Amino acid sequence: MKRCHACGKELQIERKVGRSEVCPHCGADLHVCLNCLFFSPADYNQCREPQAERVVEKSRSNFCDYFTLADGSIRGREASKKDDARSRLDNLFRK
Repeated sequence: MKRCHACGKELQIERKVGRSEVCPHCGADLHVCLNCLFFSPADYNQCREPQAERVVEKSRSNFCDYFTLADGSIRGREASKKDDARSRLDNLFRK
């Protein structure tokens, strides 16, 4: 299930997202780093694609050729794993 980074609503898009496309629900740009499969805050330039050029404005439309609209359910599982790990770590050091 693909979701908009800005409003979180589900997107019914099965094709490649164009640079000027916007979310039908909130009007936010869709071809942005925050919606990309390769976006990763922990990686260099916040991108897992090593050949991609640096994009400073992660929430604005860009010309990246490697952009692939991320599946929101995958992102949700990754965030859930991170939260779960943090809570286990907090419990470990709790008195």
